[in-house]
Amino acid sequence: MLENGIDLWGAADLRAFSTPQDAEGRGFPFALAWVVPMSPQIVAGIEKGPNQAYADEYARVNRRINELSERLASEIRNRDYRAWALAASDRTDKENIKGDFPHKTAATQAGLGWVGRNCQLVTRTYGPWIRLGTVFTDMELTCGTPVERSYCGDCVRCVEACPAVALTGEAWVPGLSREEILDATACDRWKKEHYFEYHQGHNCGICAAVCPYGQRALKRQAGSTAG
Repeated sequence: MLENGIDLWGAADLRAFSTPQDAEGRGFPFALAWVVPMSPQIVAGIEKGPNQAYADEYARVNRRINELSERLASEIRNRDYRAWALAASDRTDKENIKGDFPHKTAATQAGLGWVGRNCQLVTRTYGPWIRLGTVFTDMELTCGTPVERSYCGDCVRCVEACPAVALTGEAWVPGLSREEILDATACDRWKKEHYFEYHQGHNCGICAAVCPYGQRALKRQAGSTAG
């Protein structure tokens, strides 16, 4: 992680979870989870909706995550452990691995952040202006302390900003289903109707752009540049 400039990462103990299974029906007891931040300036610019710069940045970060994930999985396999890289966005079966697993679950279990009212992982360092990487493994790891509560407080900016009215405003706790936070059908319908040219309707980003934790990251970067 250090060699690749990843400063927010950790290991997750997933033995209490149903993880993807390999061809022999074996799950993975651990995972390495990490964060790759997106450009604060670009994410800050989509409060009214996505644009081409955001689409390009989203794709760039996904490519970097997928490349790093595959390299990391290969390194682990070279040490005679099982490993499987979960693609940044793609959920298709690969390498005879069966099942889906949220990046956010691995990240919260690794202690990287919590799930915000926008149904995205929120970190103290970058807010939700990030993408996530996950590599499952059976290599025993020293795991982080899971995050078990939301730190959004009373903030509902993402809920108020959502043009699809798809966010319920419910505060996340471990075990809360996605449906209790997000109406995924309404979200997906709005994106396809209004922003299909960007990522084939998969992403909007408004709820992330208005997050105060992300705005703080932008201010910190501006202060660092000014200094």
